[in-house]
Parts: sequence; structure tokens; C-alpha cells
Amino acid sequence: MREFAALFEALDASTSTAAKVAALAAYFRAAPAADAAWAVYFLAGGKPRQVVPTALLRATACAAAGVDDWLFEECYQAVGDLAETITHVLPAAPSVSTEGLAHWVEQRLLPLKGLAPAEQAERLRAAFDELDAPGRFLLVKLIGGGFRVGVSRLLVQRALAEASGLDAKTIAQRMMGWTDAKAVPSVERYARLIALDAAPQADPGHPYPFFLAHPLQLEGRSLAQALGPAQDWLAEWKYDGIRAQLVRRAGSTWIWSRGEELVTERFPEIVARAAALPEGCVLDGEVLVWVDGAAAPSSFHLLQQRIGRKTLTRKVLADAPVRFVAYDLLEEDGADLRALPQAQRRERLLALAGRAGLEVSPEVCAYDWAGLAALRETARARAVEGLMLKHRASRYGSGRTKAEGLWWKWKVDPYSVDAVLIYAQAGHGRRASVYTDYTFAVWNRAPADAAEAQAVVEAIARREPAQPGALQLVAFAKAYSGLSDAEFARVDRVIRATTLEKFGPVRSVRPTLVFELGFEGLNASPRHKSGIAVRFPRMLRIRDDKPLHEADTLALLRGLMG
Repeated sequence: MREFAALFEALDASTSTAAKVAALAAYFRAAPAADAAWAVYFLAGGKPRQVVPTALLRATACAAAGVDDWLFEECYQAVGDLAETITHVLPAAPSVSTEGLAHWVEQRLLPLKGLAPAEQAERLRAAFDELDAPGRFLLVKLIGGGFRVGVSRLLVQRALAEASGLDAKTIAQRMMGWTDAKAVPSVERYARLIALDAAPQADPGHPYPFFLAHPLQLEGRSLAQALGPAQDWLAEWKYDGIRAQLVRRAGSTWIWSRGEELVTERFPEIVARAAALPEGCVLDGEVLVWVDGAAAPSSFHLLQQRIGRKTLTRKVLADAPVRFVAYDLLEEDGADLRALPQAQRRERLLALAGRAGLEVSPEVCAYDWAGLAALRETARARAVEGLMLKHRASRYGSGRTKAEGLWWKWKVDPYSVDAVLIYAQAGHGRRASVYTDYTFAVWNRAPADAAEAQAVVEAIARREPAQPGALQLVAFAKAYSGLSDAEFARVDRVIRATTLEKFGPVRSVRPTLVFELGFEGLNASPRHKSGIAVRFPRMLRIRDDKPLHEADTLALLRGLMG
């Protein structure tokens, strides 16, 4: 545990990619296979489910430290991170365990789940007494399911390649599915991951690493200047579904999400249709809710509802029918096609579709970039996010790389709305002392003028409840990204100067600031007071030029839902 905690600290302290890869490689060279297997799991994005409630973690730490809960809360508000707060308040450990990461995960952490609270607390106290500060910090992060570290999966693959002497592409291929919740890291799996001999025999359902697109940012250049002739590119609609690979081997079908989760059982209708595909076939594509006869796919919100159901009843299957739309052929007759140019893979995909009744993402055709740009403007009407651009000579790479060729995602501009800041909460980590997490509101109707809006602000300042049918601000979205550190510092000063009330970590503020928010979409939601759920909200800018009474309304948001 000490070695992995030291690696975590080294990774967190450095911004150098080379230094991070070196630290990772050194750890993998020295760590026992059992520890390295779990390290790969956590560093590549795997997360154990929370095994102890946060309230019990806090209570146990308070008891061990001999501090009251109010004092712990004050410390937490100052620090901004639960694991760090617990680490600070606990007394020094009487001794430090030399057991490795695998022991702590398998013997100490995972068995906590399902125990009676008293037993969990007793075991936590014992664990705290055996770990130094870095170990305690790491343990709380793992117990709470909040482990985060500043390395990408690509860096982990590079480090494993450096430590083992293998090619990074081989490591990437073998790591597919490593973080799936159903696949437990083990010495045997790690041995297969870094074996120097011929590629280990993979499970029949093993997928390929996903090739990811870069966002297209022209920055003043024309499309022709940035990309060359339009005829060199394959254009397709960018669907808003679940990116997936469909693997057809050994008489069975597997469906993998881009997050490397095996989701086969969630989509039985896709599995049934895949029976017509030949053996040794792997497809890259999109899972979409698409009602038969509809001209366009349904919203991602409906797909979320579908995958959130534990039981797939007949009604769920009927209300949210899914289909797999393929846009690449990665394997055919058991042969890996990824090194072929995009144009050749596309040709083979279309031929396969003709034989097996496969649904393929259509090519979006235009004579030039102007024509494609015009078609892109119709994206929302088609219930898509924009265009995908794939160079016809590109191979199918691994991850977000330009080494194998180029894919670009050319999305339409986000929806935007002008909203009023009404609540704020401090951030976490390095932003723990700055208010960065904001709640925004819009008017329930357009104010008649600035005076009417100001009257509402004064009523809020007097803590007067809104009257039914009267003009009021209605909370509808939360956002915490999009501003620079300097802008966050500026808003933080305003929040502290205009705070009206405190509700634990949350402050209500006098409405003074208008922000432009960007988001990907809106859906009706009875769970929200506004009746609206916002997808991926972020702050685009502070609207110093916008008075409060000109902020937008619920009617505008409902209009954007179509």
C-alpha cells in the first residue's frame, strides 16, 4: 500500500508527462504482480463501488480523532476533500503496515461491503491504525469510490509497454475490458497482459481499443485550409447514443461500451439481430433508441432511462426500442482490418451489410465543404450532434491519437441561455477555498422592466418566499466548469460580498450576475422544480453586458426542447 500511495503522490505532484510515465514504469517494474494488477485497474479508470457510507466514514474518523462533528465539518469546508480531511484529523498511526495494495483491496476493503455498521466502524478504526497519512488518504478514496489521479489510460499503456518491453498498441489491445466491473484483477490476468511471447489467447468476446475523434477547432482557418479537399473525407452524422463494439465470435455476441463495460444483457434485441452476422466479425457503431418508422433516433435521455432500468420489461423494450448502427468494420472472417484505409473498411462494411441485413451509418454527401457545412446546420432537426469526418486513408487507431490517421467530430454549436447565479458552493481539491460550483436560475416569465426584476431581488434579500403566480427566479441548472481561475476568483469575491444565507456548504446569494450557459440538450423532468433537465451544462462567459431583467425565461427553455 505504501508503494502505491507513494506513486499516487508522485503522479499528483507532477505535470510532466515524461515524469509520470517514468514513475508508473518504475512502479510496474518493482511491484508484485498482484499489486500491479490492481494498480492497472485503478489507474486506468476502474472504481470499486462505495463499500462504506460517507456518514459512517466521517463518524468513525471523528471518534478516532476525538473531535466533534461540527469541528470536522468546519475542517472539511476549509479543506474541501473528505479523504484529505480525515487524513489531517486522525492521530499518527501506532504502526505502519507493509502489506501491498492487493492485500488491502481484497482482504481489507472489499469485505467491508455488506457488514453491519458497527463491524465496518471497528475494521475502519483498525485500518486507520495501520496506515500512514498517504495510505489513509488513498484508502478513504478507494473506500468511497472517489479515486482520481491525473493520468490517462494512454499513459498507463505507455508505462506498461516501457516496463515490459512490449509495444504500446499490444498493451492497449490486451487492456480492453480490464476495468469492467465483472472482471477482477489477478496475477494471472496481469501475466497475460505483459507476456512477451505471442499474444495471449484472449476470451472470444475480447474487443479492440476504440479509436477516438478530435474536436474540430478551425480558429480562423477555413475547412479547406485545415483539412484539404472535401473529397478526401468520409462524412457521417454524429449520433448521440452509446458508442459500442459488437463482437460476433464462437457462436456468441458481446456488446462493449466505449467505457469498456460489457453491456450485452442490456440490449437483447441487438443480440438477436446479430445472429445473422458471420463468425469472426467485429463492428464499431452506436446504440440508439430508434422507433420503427421514425425518421430520426429518439433523445439520449430516453436511452439513459432504458439503460438505468434493472429489469427489461416488455413495456421498457416497447417504449425504448434500440438498434445498432454500424460505421466501421474492424474484423472480418477473424482477420484484423484496422490497418486497412478507412475507404476499404467502409467498402467491406457495406458489402457485409448487404449480406447480413446490417444497418450502416449513411455517408453524408456534398460536393464541397460549403455543402457539408450547410448539411451540418440541419443536424438538430435530424436529432444528431453534427458531423463525423474521417480521412479516407486513415487506419483505425487506438485512443485519441493522430498517428494512425484522423477522425474529427464537427459538432454544431451548443445551445445557450442567459441565466442568473443564485447559489454557490466551494469546489474540491485545489479549488476547495474558492466558490466554483454554481446554481443558475431563469425567470418564470419575462419581467416587465428592470424595476419589476429589481423588486424580486429585494424580496429575495428580505428572505420573502415567492408568491404563486408572481414573477420569480426558478433554479434549473448547476455548472462548475468553463471559467478561468481569474474569473472564478472574481466571482468568488462577489459571492462572499453578496451572501444572504448559508445552508451547510451552500450559500444563497443576492442575484447580481448573469452568465451565458452552454449545454447539449434539454429534456422534460418531473424530478426538477423547473420541469427541465439540462445535459452537460457549462459556463461560456460572464455576461457583464446583460442586466438581470434581460436574463432568459422558462418559456425559452421549453421552446428549445421542441
